[in-house]
Amino acid sequence: MKFHASNLPLLDWSGDALIIGLSEDALPLTGTLAELNSRVSGLLQDLIDDVEFTGKDGATAITRLGGGVGFRKLGLVGLGASNAMTAETLRRAAAAAARLAKKEKSAALGLSMPIVHNDPALTAQALAEGARLALHHDSRFKSEDKNGKATVEHIHLLGLADQESSLQTAQAICDGVILARELVSAPANIVTPETLAQTAQDIAAAHGLELEVLEQAQCEALGMGAYLGVARASDLPPKFIHLTYRPAGTPTRKLAIVGKGLTFDSGGLNIKGAGSGIEMMKIDMGGAAAMLGAAKAIAQLKPDAEVHFISAAAENMISGNAMRPGDILTASNGKTIEVNNTDAEGRLTLADALVFAEKLGVDAIVDLATLTGACIIALGDDIAGLFSENEELAGAIATAAKAAGEKFWRLPMEEKYFDGLKSIVADMKNTGPRPGGSITAALFLKQFVTTTPWVHLDVAGPVWTEKESGYNNPGGTGFGVRTLVQWVLGPS
Repeated sequence: MKFHASNLPLLDWSGDALIIGLSEDALPLTGTLAELNSRVSGLLQDLIDDVEFTGKDGATAITRLGGGVGFRKLGLVGLGASNAMTAETLRRAAAAAARLAKKEKSAALGLSMPIVHNDPALTAQALAEGARLALHHDSRFKSEDKNGKATVEHIHLLGLADQESSLQTAQAICDGVILARELVSAPANIVTPETLAQTAQDIAAAHGLELEVLEQAQCEALGMGAYLGVARASDLPPKFIHLTYRPAGTPTRKLAIVGKGLTFDSGGLNIKGAGSGIEMMKIDMGGAAAMLGAAKAIAQLKPDAEVHFISAAAENMISGNAMRPGDILTASNGKTIEVNNTDAEGRLTLADALVFAEKLGVDAIVDLATLTGACIIALGDDIAGLFSENEELAGAIATAAKAAGEKFWRLPMEEKYFDGLKSIVADMKNTGPRPGGSITAALFLKQFVTTTPWVHLDVAGPVWTEKESGYNNPGGTGFGVRTLVQWVLGPS
């Protein structure tokens, strides 16, 4: 699929399908659209009347034309109220248009959309992101691909000339999102700790990044007892991934992104039972997937920040060597943890990863993890939890998320809830009472960051979807990549 940005008027464009974005207050037709309606013998107005098109956000309609114009089909996508239009509105509109064009077997699609916030660059980037992500189709594990490849080969962004840089930015971001989607969607017999390390190696080799992969003995030497306690029951060795992007000049900031990398979570000896969703535990590396996707995008976009990408990758399995409920593990900062639930393993791996990240002397740390079912109960499948005691960093992530079109909700770090994690025999337990489970998980992680500004993102809900929605298709969503990239790039 190739994007073309030009100032060609929509009345002069030729191709297979022209799709126009209309807001609720763009009717009745005036100006160029009234002229277009006249050229197509009133079929545009007929289409609006026949389907009672009002410009409602997400509404679509399309009709076949006769001769007299340079395209065979004419479609509409609703944008909602014009005063509420954002870049996310355009991402979703472009996704709807791209899917409509694919359904209509249109190889060449012309998109005519309003300029959002008087910013042609932002508009072009949003349209390209929405269309490309909507048309991404993962059929790697199907013997017969009934859905077929996308038939849309060329997308022309009309009225948006000289936006090649924005299209390149969109391409890089989509590369990262698609990588994260495919890592999450792949089964655990395909994506292993070794696979994550190899993916990091591929990114490093392609874009000149530095890579360090610590093997088990090296992790033991660093005292990573919490991480290794989780990993020890698996036949697959753990891989501690440290991928580094360095800018050409002196970095303006030094950042760390830590992703939870449990490539499969059986629950350990507290094994997940029927109805627990154990068959979906391939998604438990959604944080690491987003981290690697962000690395791939950032490596291409070349911001002026230095970024460290970290994941303590492992499996949580069952064997005679498995950690037991009641065991005490010692993390690399010397803190001791009584394991009262082996199915609360992600926070154990993150503990040593956070200690490692802080020792790098970074200015800020963000971790992403499919950490708790409690966060899904609180916020549902579409919204991730944001935890931080640092107002500036929490605000920066929230601003980046809004620009990226990803939803987070800030939850409290209620310190008294840590009482539920106190242990008689160790510094802490790895789980607390059932109420406020996502908060106590965040408070557990807090014990492994001392002074560095830190944000914890619980992305358990949004990393996977069962249905087509917006620009996501069923499967891994790549959630978190766009927010991370936007945060590293800084305010636009």
